[in-house]
Amino acid sequence: MTGAGRVLSGFAALVYALILAPIVVVVMLAFSADNFILFPPSGYSLRWFNQLASNGPLLTALWLSVRIAAVVTLLSLAIGVPAALALAKGRFAGKEALSGFFLAPLLLPTLITGLALLLFFSPLKLTATLPGLVLGHMTVTVPFVIRMMTTALANLPDDIEAAAATLGASPWRVVRRVTLPLATPGLIACACLSFLLSFDETVISLFIAGPRASTLPVEMVRYVEGRTDPLIAALSVVLIVATLVVVLVVERLVGVARAVGK
Repeated sequence: MTGAGRVLSGFAALVYALILAPIVVVVMLAFSADNFILFPPSGYSLRWFNQLASNGPLLTALWLSVRIAAVVTLLSLAIGVPAALALAKGRFAGKEALSGFFLAPLLLPTLITGLALLLFFSPLKLTATLPGLVLGHMTVTVPFVIRMMTTALANLPDDIEAAAATLGASPWRVVRRVTLPLATPGLIACACLSFLLSFDETVISLFIAGPRASTLPVEMVRYVEGRTDPLIAALSVVLIVATLVVVLVVERLVGVARAVGK
């Protein structure tokens, strides 16, 4: 290894250490035996995981976030996949402008998006409602689905679709029997990403959530505002493990690189 290679490897290791250090701290605090956040902990136990299992507000918010994320995922795929199919396979005027319109929310800070949604939803009485939260989360997930599926569909071999059309298959039949099966890895990746993005969305939820519709990230923020115990650290560890499981499942089934069209 050359000198430059060693320097780059050392720099990369430093970057990874800086990224992973907060996670290590959170994991250690999750197993703390102290009554408040103290690092390093004076002792270790599972007491905060046991208390987490009996915390009603957090568990209620957890299942609410799961339901919202599931609905957001289904609706995002229902909207994003046809749009991506049109952008990847269609030839029409204004295609680039339409693509930029669909992907524009990705360029905006979620703080601006959340404020805009609050101002837009308030007259419609959609704030602090489940439909409002679903629509708010979809402003984040739909552009990601369109972006990923456009890449996945653009990398599909055109000759297979052309062969199916030559043999007499209608355009809808080609899409249903050829294009979508070939794009299954991308669909799986988009579904998992949409679910995780919706489940983890904090900023937009803070703007439009309410007492009767409080997602888990919002409830976590409210919890740490008034308490200093490691309960949220224990919950964070559970969420980290669940996220890793989803990523490993995607990698096991289709491969992450293949799923995003690389």
